[in-house]
Amino acid sequence: MKVKFVLSAMLLVALLMGGGLYYSMAYAYYDEVTAEEFGDVQLTSILSGQPEAIATANFSGIDSISSPIRFRACFETTLSFGTLTDRYAIYENAEPLNAPGWFSCFNAKDLGPKIASGEAVAFLGQANVAYGIDRIVAFTPDGHGYIWHQINACGDAKFNGDPLPEGCPEPVEGTN
Repeated sequence: MKVKFVLSAMLLVALLMGGGLYYSMAYAYYDEVTAEEFGDVQLTSILSGQPEAIATANFSGIDSISSPIRFRACFETTLSFGTLTDRYAIYENAEPLNAPGWFSCFNAKDLGPKIASGEAVAFLGQANVAYGIDRIVAFTPDGHGYIWHQINACGDAKFNGDPLPEGCPEPVEGTN
């Protein structure tokens, strides 16, 4: 009888701990971000090398203070692929990162192959939004846009403890 009680208690504790861990990973550290809080969606101009605001609608985003690469957003634009590719810097090796399942507008498993095949195009939104982290903005032909943060070559080297590649800015004190 005691063994049955102890095993039941252990199972209950394990289930509660597992549920708590799942909740903390999928929900607890994320906050919704409004268009007003985020500001303008920006893309880096080919001509100036500076981020420029673009026209958007229906913005939805999430972010977390626990990591600079947890940011995700979705929006719509009326800009054509031709306009985008003529004016803004394309981002090579863009790899969208998974979003929590409840943030349904952002599906990295769907977007990644579209970028790889050329059906969607990824652009540099802003380099080094945090040291070693770039903001990437991708578009599909139907006018949907997706934003995420991705570690760049400088960040990869810095975070792995390797020598920084040529052209990297000096790390800010306190970045890992």
